[in-house]
Amino acid sequence: MKASQFFISTLKEAPADAEVVSHQLMMRAGMIKKLGAGIYNYMPMGLRVIRKVEAIVREEMNRAGAIEMTMPVIQPAELWQETARFEKMGPELLRIKDRHGRDFVVQPTSEEAVTDVVRQDIKSYKQLPKNFYQIQTKFRDERRPRFGLMRGREFIMKDAYSFDRDQTAAKASYQVMAQAYRRIFDRFGLTYRAVAADSGAIGGDLSEEFQVIAATGEDAIVYCPESDYAANMEKAEALAPQISRLKPSQELTKTPTPGKATCQDVAALLTVPLQSTVKSLVLATDRTNEAGEAINPQIWLLLLRGDHDMNEVKASKVPGLGANYRFASLPEIEEHFGCKPGYLGPLQLRAPVKLVVDREVAVMADWICGANAEDFHFTGVNWGRDLPEPDLVADLRNVVVGDASPDGKGVLAIERGIEVGHVFYLGTKYSKAMNASFLDENGKPQFFEMGCYGIGVTRLPAAAIEQNHDARGMIWPDAIAPFTVVLCPISPDRFPDVKAAADKLYAELIAHGVDVILDDRGERPGGMFADWELIGVPHRITIGDRGLKDGSLEYQHRRDTESTKIEVSGASEFILSRLFPATLPAALTT
Repeated sequence: MKASQFFISTLKEAPADAEVVSHQLMMRAGMIKKLGAGIYNYMPMGLRVIRKVEAIVREEMNRAGAIEMTMPVIQPAELWQETARFEKMGPELLRIKDRHGRDFVVQPTSEEAVTDVVRQDIKSYKQLPKNFYQIQTKFRDERRPRFGLMRGREFIMKDAYSFDRDQTAAKASYQVMAQAYRRIFDRFGLTYRAVAADSGAIGGDLSEEFQVIAATGEDAIVYCPESDYAANMEKAEALAPQISRLKPSQELTKTPTPGKATCQDVAALLTVPLQSTVKSLVLATDRTNEAGEAINPQIWLLLLRGDHDMNEVKASKVPGLGANYRFASLPEIEEHFGCKPGYLGPLQLRAPVKLVVDREVAVMADWICGANAEDFHFTGVNWGRDLPEPDLVADLRNVVVGDASPDGKGVLAIERGIEVGHVFYLGTKYSKAMNASFLDENGKPQFFEMGCYGIGVTRLPAAAIEQNHDARGMIWPDAIAPFTVVLCPISPDRFPDVKAAADKLYAELIAHGVDVILDDRGERPGGMFADWELIGVPHRITIGDRGLKDGSLEYQHRRDTESTKIEVSGASEFILSRLFPATLPAALTT
């Protein structure tokens, strides 16, 4: 490709609404242009990156035995009503009506559509296993779209769905996909982790996220440097302390704490460690009677150590709480505790609550909590003596750096990541809901065991930029760069030998299958270099009249601080050795 034939549109400054680095640089480099909130045009430079991502994904999915198809962006609501997701997904699911008043959805994912295909066409166990995938546009009506392609409303995703005869076969299909994903992300050339994950609203048991490591990532990734353990924050288990509860050594005392409504402030006032305080979180679950009428909600009190944070996913797994819990309202809190938030605790309640405590709190002695009276806290609180044992002890908190690793092989560390892929084992969640079955070898109907597997095709370039950039712009890995090599002739209109050398090298690289662009726009060197450093092409060769006179060109990798002189006669071989060191013909390596 020659730059004069391509479309290059760079900006010196990013738009004011571009908050994160990837958004800023993609806008400045002319890779995307905003059309509406969370909706972007993929411009030619950005589309080249997306197509390279798609090509790698497609090759590895095909290699793993998956079969490509395409399902409609607009899908009938009836399918989504069968699984109850039409109602459950909430406002992120964009619902529309056609001219006849019939309901449709703009797909955010395609479990229903693919299950409908399979229940029509696969009737026997002999036709299994099958794995169908698509690379298709999706839409999720985000409340606050932001960060460019990191959290847009319209995006491109690769989603795949496996169908098997039983759990054993389904888990085998899951492992095939998990390994295919590792090959895909290895080929992208990014630093990533595969971490154990919670399946969330989509359901299922086995689940892994693929996280691109980046300091600006939204997700916290928990891992053990001494082992292979890795999980996201929602999934990472905080082990129970390996100590017995100490005996009381303090008297229960109602202590004045005027104006101190947080654990941090109370600990500072009383000059005690924050770890000796306990925070109270009040939740509620709504209930109905047999007639379906609303009755008083169940109120729950969760206790965590003052320096710990509640993990909402873990809380949702507490028996009886479930995913539909909510934080209690102020009137509900006052009814049960007789006090406003900030001074709440488990002693001297006005009405009974379900008491659930974190594993750490269960072994604490002489702890501090709210006294259910404004400006007062209890000190010297102990289980058994001052209040009965809790209804339930559970893992309720986020892990922290230094916690014991769940695999027993060290302690935990935490880094930031950007989720770009996710694999789930779904079981029969969707096949049962949609009555999708096949006949087994005994002629009996069985529901399909399913898995689903997604990759954020348009999110991945943004994640790659968040991981790979500097003050000058993007730094692409070779595999997904918009162009792998750029040739920068200096003043080719003034120096015919420069133009001839650039054209010759360009033709040689094209002949060897190199994805090269020749910048023939006639730009000044400073502006030309600034463009390609912003765009992030990994390999640059500069052709100048002065260098040609002594038979040399200048090579510079995007990460290099200085250029390297290479011989004109061996320029092609040099570039090929950098791009394809493992596959270079013997004649070019001697």
